[in-house]
Amino acid sequence: MQAAFQRGRKKPTDNDFAPVLVGPPPRALSLGEELIENARQDYLDALPIAGAVICVSTTGDPYIDMANSQFSHLTSWNGYEGRWVGQIDFLRDAGIARVMEVFLHGGETVLDFEARDGHGIGSRHFSVRLARLKPNAYSAQRCLVTLIDRTAQIETEKSLRAEMLRDSLTGLPNRLAFNEQVESALGNHEAGEVRHAVVVLDVTRFSRVNECMGAIAGDELLITFARRIFSALRAGDVLARTGGDEFGILMRLDKGLDDALQLAERIRTVLATPFRLSELEIRVDCSVGISLLTDQVELAEEVLRNAQFALKRSKQSGLVQVYEPNQARVARRRFSIETELRRAIEANQLTLAYQPLISLATGEVSAFEALARWEHEGRGTISPEEFIPVAEESGLILSLGRWALDAATRTLAGWDETVGRKLPLSIAVNLSPIQVARDDVPAAVADALSASGLEGERLTLELTESTIIQDPQRATTVLEALKGLRARVAMDDFGTGYTSLAYLQRLPIDMLKIDRSFVTGMLKDRDSIAIVRAVLSLAAALGITTTAEGVECAEVERALAELGCSRGQGFHFSEPLEAQAALDYWLSRNA
Repeated sequence: MQAAFQRGRKKPTDNDFAPVLVGPPPRALSLGEELIENARQDYLDALPIAGAVICVSTTGDPYIDMANSQFSHLTSWNGYEGRWVGQIDFLRDAGIARVMEVFLHGGETVLDFEARDGHGIGSRHFSVRLARLKPNAYSAQRCLVTLIDRTAQIETEKSLRAEMLRDSLTGLPNRLAFNEQVESALGNHEAGEVRHAVVVLDVTRFSRVNECMGAIAGDELLITFARRIFSALRAGDVLARTGGDEFGILMRLDKGLDDALQLAERIRTVLATPFRLSELEIRVDCSVGISLLTDQVELAEEVLRNAQFALKRSKQSGLVQVYEPNQARVARRRFSIETELRRAIEANQLTLAYQPLISLATGEVSAFEALARWEHEGRGTISPEEFIPVAEESGLILSLGRWALDAATRTLAGWDETVGRKLPLSIAVNLSPIQVARDDVPAAVADALSASGLEGERLTLELTESTIIQDPQRATTVLEALKGLRARVAMDDFGTGYTSLAYLQRLPIDMLKIDRSFVTGMLKDRDSIAIVRAVLSLAAALGITTTAEGVECAEVERALAELGCSRGQGFHFSEPLEAQAALDYWLSRNA
């Protein structure tokens, strides 16, 4: 060792310690003790890290007994002066000297801790370990101290963390950093107070910009959008990019919810000016969802998710929406229903109910509409209005639709077999727009007809106007293929969509079903009866039969018959029935 004080190799005199307060003067060593001390120093020098042996003097103060060159360099100790640990600036300022003193007078055998020398950019970071040594002839309390400089590692970690928390495109905090800010606000939240809100917004028409102008233009739009939003914020508000075209704002509420609503108004104002992208100018708006930080919310992700629920409603309404607590429960129920619906379809736990379609001229049953029903063993009856949208959103409507086709055609074939002849009946099954868009509907219909042995004209496929509007070309192809199978096609809920007369003329549609919203109140509403009369006249001109939905009383039945409507359907005639009851109803009504 070069710079370190070495017991046994060079014995300092009293004059060596004269200028400063030092540890106890070294005593004379025997030859054996000197060899032992040299060996200890050699071991210390062999350490790849800074190390020193600290002893306690007779006065109870720790001092450096021996050290290696790394320790001397790190602490700027010259090996002779200022052997008391409290006199060495590095050990004192980093708090290590005080920890050493407590450790040496305590009972622990090992102690690991982190220390820092200095503050700010120039600070250094160390891992420190104190390990107790056995007493020797001149000190009953000794320990080995080792120091590892972790400054480079800490700075790298800080740099990586900063990069991890930053959105590379906009330079804003990302979702992770935003959640940390929200967690901090939640941690400082006092019971009964609402002092912060999270505002989530997204760029309208962003996907269209990407499709038409490319990803670079899309990135440019996001950067400009973020700058505009930032200009609308107050001091202290935090803006982050939380998703592709989604941004989150954490804001303090001084005036309650009004602060968040005013921010939304300021954002709409700064977005009013068109955005210039390349040679084009486009107008961009945003949907806004707001969630308040309350006692009922514990996690940042929950706050953000609540704001996103409100954002979804904002997209539908075009208005700023504030989260309502029941939205999360509804979303969780929908997710749970999706899981259980998949199992119910696989286990064949759904059933079909059959509602009769009555000929208004003869009063006989001419057809039945098959309607899916789900009786859940734990939840009870789950309405189709609840599980059908879930099936469409999740894609389960494809397997559900094929099941309904198979079950309905088998039921009608079973009725024929029960009665012993082919009944003058047809069965109607609803087609979802998702089925028409994604599934091979003609193939599914052909399979169902083949398996049941029914002729195509005894099966009617009902589809809504939205099915045609979404993809007219595909809808035309599907309907023509169904007509090739001799199946009949009905347009359901007619009058509520946007089907043009050109579609009615061009598409192979056999029946129009007039929506119940026009039928139910037609006797009290002149506009409704005028619409019904117009639809019936249009259908007669095109040679299309008609069915009125929602017939609830005898007066409406008579009025529809007088207007020339072909068939009626509704609770005035019968509610949907299970298969055997439906057959019994036909037998009683058509006897």
